[in-house]
Amino acid sequence: MDIIDKNISINDIDAGKEFNWGKTSRDYALYRDIYPPEFYQYILGLGLCKDGQRCLDVGTGTGVLPRNMYRYGAIWTGTDISENQIIEAKGLAEENEMNIDFYACDAKDIDVKDESLDVITACQCIWYLDHSITASKFARMLKEDGSFLILYMGWLPFEDEIAGKSEELILKYNPKWTGCGDTVHPVWVPDEYLDYFNIERQEEFRVDVPFTRESWHGRMRACRGTSASMSPEELALWNDEHVKMLSEYSNSFVIKHYVSIAWLKKK
Repeated sequence: MDIIDKNISINDIDAGKEFNWGKTSRDYALYRDIYPPEFYQYILGLGLCKDGQRCLDVGTGTGVLPRNMYRYGAIWTGTDISENQIIEAKGLAEENEMNIDFYACDAKDIDVKDESLDVITACQCIWYLDHSITASKFARMLKEDGSFLILYMGWLPFEDEIAGKSEELILKYNPKWTGCGDTVHPVWVPDEYLDYFNIERQEEFRVDVPFTRESWHGRMRACRGTSASMSPEELALWNDEHVKMLSEYSNSFVIKHYVSIAWLKKK
């Protein structure tokens, strides 16, 4: 039986409407492992997350980042506020014989020894953190010259017809959702981190991500605007309408995305 995770409400996100990542965990585990090879190669090209480095992935979800980078030899820990997400992460890691330490924890409450980490990653989650606490905490946990990576990949609804129509349907049933209307832009680096880190590099690049009708529908279900925040009745209506919309397209297609990365180094 799934653990009931706590609902989350943040004023600047979805007009304060509650969401709960635990409700998306099964779809998240099945359909959100979608980052293309270019995403991971970029990180490796920075000399990070490999060769025995000690890495912490905050907001890890189902552990997509540490599981995909495990082969490169870093020692990974992943944390997430959702216990259901961590259950899925542990199961996927065990299934693939990966020795990754996953545990459920709010990022502001992470208990890691000072100056013990080489890299901290925050993928798709920077806007959920309490920066007044995590900025100094992350700096303390990192070794001298340690790195903090802020990572993001988003679809481009104004350039991609399927992505745009999918967003329209989410907004039809969840008009408060603010995770829409994305364009290529630098990932947000909250000011609080600039007291403890220098921005070493900030870059964006475009990627085409392949999907089937099933996997794109699953990706949309594993979204804050749908399963995490819709009522069961709203979700059922959206689900049926989205499946019908996707039936108008071929079974395989690519969705236009972009990747945005900020590499911060401890002062």
